[in-house]
Amino acid sequence: MLEEVDGYQITQWGLDCYRHLDPGPPRDFRQLAALLVDYWIDKDFRRIGIGGAQGAGKSTLGRLIASAFAYAGEKVAILGIDDFYLPANERVRLANEVHPLMGTRGPPGTHEIEALLKTIDVLTDGGSTEVPVFDKARDERVGSRRIDGPVKRVVVEGWCVGASPMLGAPEDAPINELERDHDPKGDWRRSINDGLETTYRDLVNRFDQLLYIKVPHMVAVRRWRLEQEQSLPANMRKGVAEINRFVAHYERLTLWMMEDLPARADLVVHLGENHEVTSVVFS
Repeated sequence: MLEEVDGYQITQWGLDCYRHLDPGPPRDFRQLAALLVDYWIDKDFRRIGIGGAQGAGKSTLGRLIASAFAYAGEKVAILGIDDFYLPANERVRLANEVHPLMGTRGPPGTHEIEALLKTIDVLTDGGSTEVPVFDKARDERVGSRRIDGPVKRVVVEGWCVGASPMLGAPEDAPINELERDHDPKGDWRRSINDGLETTYRDLVNRFDQLLYIKVPHMVAVRRWRLEQEQSLPANMRKGVAEINRFVAHYERLTLWMMEDLPARADLVVHLGENHEVTSVVFS
């Protein structure tokens, strides 16, 4: 049991909360959610960001965090950066005007960050708002959901949450076939960095607390991302080759976050080869 981590000892409430959570998700993620919520309530952090590579378990952790806050009697808004992906027609426009690779969702520049920032501000000010819903299987927005305020806290989870501009990215040699064949001059990487230096930096600055879930390596990312496909209808699942090409869009920034974020995040959760929590480090 994660009763004490890096000097922070979970309270009796946290232990009771852990026992209350849905037993379906992995035991260590349930323990982690109880510990985090116990800690965040104790420190009274109101705006929390959770970043980590594809397949790291951010959505699962987010649902457990919401349940743990509910157990505490607090209403919390869980926002996924993925729901703020630009609609397909907007990404087609970016592909034509900025770079062809901008047509694929995921990298910075393909989210409507200003709308996310406004949503965070409205909710933290006690208001209500509509939040878009994005269907990854269809690669398109499919409507919206309403969050009625006031809420006590806002949690934002997403693969590039917390990312900073990549050092040397536009000038460095391509690191995979996608960059070699479709971005040899670094124009796409330059566009990503431009986003990280502007609106995505504003997103990072909104948080009182930043949590980073660190995966062991890119092999695990590809494996776990492929496992996620199994939850989709068979006719919508991507194969190994499709997954590898898709993850290539994320690879450089994922590697940079693995290098950069452990020193910048307020909390770092380290995952092992089998997706288990191996350590949690509080700054």
